[in-house]
Amino acid sequence: MSVDVVILGLGYVGLPLAQQAARAGLTVTGFDVQPPVVASLAAGRSHVDDLSDADVAEMLAAGFHPTTDERAVAAAGTAVICVPTPLAEGDGPDLRAVIGATEAIGRNLRPGMLVVLESTTYPGTTDEVVRPLLERLSGLTAGIDFHLAFSPERIDPGNERFGARNTPKVVGGYTPACTDRAAAFYGRFVDTVVRTRGTREAETAKLLENTYRHVNIALVNEMARFCHELEIDLWDVIRAAATKPFGFQAFYPGPGVGGHCIPIDPNYLSHNVRSRLGYPFRFVELAQEINATMPDYVARRAQNLLNADGQAVHGATVLLLGVTYKPNIADQRESPATPLARQLAALGATVLYHDPHVPQWTVGDVEVSRTDDLEGAATSADLVILVQNHREYDADHLAGLAKRFFDTRGVTTDRQAHRL
Repeated sequence: MSVDVVILGLGYVGLPLAQQAARAGLTVTGFDVQPPVVASLAAGRSHVDDLSDADVAEMLAAGFHPTTDERAVAAAGTAVICVPTPLAEGDGPDLRAVIGATEAIGRNLRPGMLVVLESTTYPGTTDEVVRPLLERLSGLTAGIDFHLAFSPERIDPGNERFGARNTPKVVGGYTPACTDRAAAFYGRFVDTVVRTRGTREAETAKLLENTYRHVNIALVNEMARFCHELEIDLWDVIRAAATKPFGFQAFYPGPGVGGHCIPIDPNYLSHNVRSRLGYPFRFVELAQEINATMPDYVARRAQNLLNADGQAVHGATVLLLGVTYKPNIADQRESPATPLARQLAALGATVLYHDPHVPQWTVGDVEVSRTDDLEGAATSADLVILVQNHREYDADHLAGLAKRFFDTRGVTTDRQAHRL
């Protein structure tokens, strides 16, 4: 039995991709090395925010087949790698999952197949890591016997406007014919396909997108610090600047950056520049320094708010509202709430949290208790910090209940609330 595509890695990137392909009528196999993930999907249960159990049931009804058997690759016309690339020692990407997925494809590669890497990585990975492995294990030659391309994932968890279908898909092939084949594949279920000159350009485009955001967020985070000292309302400044219809895009400060894209991906580019060219990518490294210190800055602001009322942070109860990296989802990857909780605990505070999307939260060896009584906890805590503004929160109402309310997202209008 042949299928149109096998997707390796069934997480935040792979599963939405599988959904769109299945909806377009493609036959889809999903491969993952984690048996619990595969068993859960086979039973119709979703483990990612953007897909419900009903969505998974719809996929299964359309013929979606999750498996841990890599031999399923051999039956597919296209294989897409959507595995995670966390940060390794030295700020480069940890490619172990990419290498594992590539080896699984290489052992099952057939002439005429298309292989696409979607995992975010440094420029050159497709050509220097993936291609040699595929060729060695299969005995086939890229660009002649099989097609090879890179197409960066652009999944934005929780985004209700843009998804896998209507977000333009960048593709860059090892050869022009590889680009054509990848563009034809994605064109079956994505509205717009954008071609690049090759794999390196496609790899770098993803890093540029995230570096652009990283640097601009660092800019407003640094402005938040001195605007506070100068008693300037930065939120009002941004609101005013955003009325300019050209030449300005609004970015907002916060308690730190989270997810995979902003705190991790730009490091791949700076690491690549340092290792290959021998000099730093100064913008990226400065942005990383600023954004990485925001949780510490928030903790110090919290300490100062308590001190101003003659209360020590040691022994104070601090309630954190929202511990995910984005609003209205359960994803906690690289959430700034984690280092913030560690810093507050190190200062001697008793840390509580409330999050309607996170029933359990682990912060290393720091003890953080969950509360279900939102209003009661907000009233009794010595300090409430709005870390993530989920739609379930009425920030002004909670600020009115709290003894002290620190808004790191700039959403309160109550003058009693302290804003970042």
